[in-house]
Amino acid sequence: GTVTRLRLSRSKKTGGSKGYGFIEFESDDVAKIVADTMNNYLFCERLLKCQFIPPERVHKDLFKDCGRKFRKPSQPAVGRYNKIRSASEKARMAKRLLRKERLLRKRLAEKGLDYDFPGFAAQKLHIKKKKVKKSKLKLDLSLNSQDPTPVCTPTVLERRKAHEADDDTEDKEITVRLPPSSVENAVQRPKKQKRKKADLKKQK
Repeated sequence: GTVTRLRLSRSKKTGGSKGYGFIEFESDDVAKIVADTMNNYLFCERLLKCQFIPPERVHKDLFKDCGRKFRKPSQPAVGRYNKIRSASEKARMAKRLLRKERLLRKRLAEKGLDYDFPGFAAQKLHIKKKKVKKSKLKLDLSLNSQDPTPVCTPTVLERRKAHEADDDTEDKEITVRLPPSSVENAVQRPKKQKRKKADLKKQK
């Protein structure tokens, strides 16, 4: 027979099928034959249950948005609950479970029910405490004026002034150092050459 509309019920959280659906045929007689034939039919290790619904019992919104394409949720519940959690997330979950268990025991005691059960406390859930590192603040007593946060105390200011004064005196003095070989060459004077006396010939 000719199928006019189809609706498959799906979960809004996981996107999976709920296990039932609705099919509308063009002819009622064909729908009755299909329901009788496919009822108690073994399909994929499951037993199908088919039932014919008369047109007067069909709700007007039964096939609403049946032609719209189904989009799988971006964050299904199965992936959210089965994801790999970190140590901090596990510790937070354990605290929440123990708190709920304490509230449950308190409500039972208020109602006069003497009921003891092991619960989550007997499982010894591991709760890791966060270790906070205590860092000691060290005062920066540097004399550099380009530091981001210099310490402005009287002693530091005096040291800075003295340091700047030393820098000024050092800048005015100019010292030139030469290697020892060049110094010896500069000190030694060239030897005087002996003048040769010219032979004077007696003129006749």
